[in-house]
Amino acid sequence: MSFQGQAVTMQEIARLLASGPNERVAFMAPHAGPARLAATLTALANAHGGIVVLGATAGGRPTGLEDAGLARNTAAAAAVLLRPPLDLPELLFLDLDGRLLGLLEVPAGLPDAYSLSSRYLIRAGKWNRLPSTAELAALLLGRSEALFESRAAPGALLEDLDHAQIQRYLERAPGLSADWQSLLVGAGCLSPTDPGPLPTYAGILLFGLQPQRFLSAATITLARYGGPSSREEHVRVEAAGTLGDQIEQAEAFVSANMRRGLRLEGRSGAESPEYPISAVREAIVNAVAHRDYAMRGDGVRIEFFSDRMEIYSPGRLPGYMTPGNVGSERFTRNPTIARILAGLGFGEQLGHGTERMAAAMAGHGLPAPVFVETIAGFRVTLHSRGDDLVSPEPAPRWGNFRLSPHEERTLAYLAEHGSISSSQLLDLCPELDDESARQQLATLVDRGLIMKAGDRRETHYILK
Repeated sequence: MSFQGQAVTMQEIARLLASGPNERVAFMAPHAGPARLAATLTALANAHGGIVVLGATAGGRPTGLEDAGLARNTAAAAAVLLRPPLDLPELLFLDLDGRLLGLLEVPAGLPDAYSLSSRYLIRAGKWNRLPSTAELAALLLGRSEALFESRAAPGALLEDLDHAQIQRYLERAPGLSADWQSLLVGAGCLSPTDPGPLPTYAGILLFGLQPQRFLSAATITLARYGGPSSREEHVRVEAAGTLGDQIEQAEAFVSANMRRGLRLEGRSGAESPEYPISAVREAIVNAVAHRDYAMRGDGVRIEFFSDRMEIYSPGRLPGYMTPGNVGSERFTRNPTIARILAGLGFGEQLGHGTERMAAAMAGHGLPAPVFVETIAGFRVTLHSRGDDLVSPEPAPRWGNFRLSPHEERTLAYLAEHGSISSSQLLDLCPELDDESARQQLATLVDRGLIMKAGDRRETHYILK
């Protein structure tokens, strides 16, 4: 028998009993009936699976089973009480110091949300409990998530797609000879319907003219704080547009706001950025590619603090993934999105990003990334050197350019506020007219100092 993919030995069973119940291990007394066992099976099935040891007290003291046949019947009866019925591996019996124990495994990565007597249960520590409204919504959405990206986006038409974005993808995929509609149908970005194909959520997110019309929370919030908490806000902007646009905007924001200075090494120092940009890029791409887009109330968040960076993605880990195996296992909730982002050049091997992220942090002399699953999402934390980085402020990015006073004022405003729109530039420099403001922003874009962000109705500019 295996538990969490590993063979279970007698010594490991003894250690399980000694350590007591937890989120993935439960114990059941010999006299427990099918209903009581079914409650624990439901809770484990709605989490990451686990193991039930039959013939032990709730605290893990082995008492033994009197009748193996009765235990087998109890397990079978419990499994069919769930809705849908739970298909379990065969009950395994082991003899531990003369006491007969039954080991019942609930596999990880089950595709359904399970209920018992019309109630959903989840596992919290060593207890089975009813979920909160938010937890239940996350469970129900999460277990149907594999189909979400391939659903036709309600109200979306072919006219809602940006053909320049589609062409960008096709140019990076040489050898494709079919027409673009057939290619996008095959890729999962168009849903074949009668009388003609319509964009899926994946198609809208990857190639839409205004993706946020259909999924308003499909954005990245970017924030830089002056201290270790969010009480002192320094810079805050929102990246919108297609997923590729958002990744580029997020990387530009990171580069503009990352501290640069000297890493103290004894009496000498070496120039060093706050974080390796390759690790940050992996975290951004993974958050965008693997988030749960069925969750409408929140978006990806990237937050700088004085000692760390946190990258939060809505949606708990899919399938059999856990914070402990994200570096070794492979499972994506959005295979179409992940595949096309890789084709667009965002991550050459999506699915191996956590390994590259850890390697980049280690090569930079920084701690390994910390992965934490929250009630409704997943957070990656990258820790910086903190005070060992001599320069506490983002490094100026335009010192070698000859700038006009208006351009210097614009860049200084961006350094302080994070973004600027055309109307804000006119307020900042009232002596400019609309055309002069437009030309100044275009010049700064051409010089590579700033870049456009946001959708077409709310265009603004951020440092690059």
